[in-house]
Amino acid sequence: MKYLTRLEEIYLLAIWRLEGNAYGVQIRKQIADMTGKNISYGALYFTLEQLFKKGYVTRNSGEPTPVRGGCRKIYYHLTSSGKKALKEVYEFQKSLWKSVSALSFE
Repeated sequence: MKYLTRLEEIYLLAIWRLEGNAYGVQIRKQIADMTGKNISYGALYFTLEQLFKKGYVTRNSGEPTPVRGGCRKIYYHLTSSGKKALKEVYEFQKSLWKSVSALSFE
C-alpha cells in the first residue's frame, strides 16, 4: 500500500474542506490557514497537477467573470481515490499513535 506524502495529505484536506469552492487562491489560503505557511503559486499548481495525474483530484472550469478579465477559475474536487487515500492515511496515523499516551511527552 502506498501512502500519501504529508504535502499531498495537506492539499487533499484543503480541497475537501473547501467543499466545492476549491480553486487556486482559496486552496492556497486554506493551506496557509492549516499550516501557517504560504506557498508560491508555482508550487501550488505543480502539486495540484501531480494530484490530478495520480487520479486523486479532478478539475473543471468555472464560468468566466469580468472581475478576472474573462479568465475562468479552475475548480478541484476529490475523486473516490483521493477520499480513499485520505482515509487510509488517517487510519494509518491513528494506528501509529494509539499506544502513545499524552503523558509520554512530559
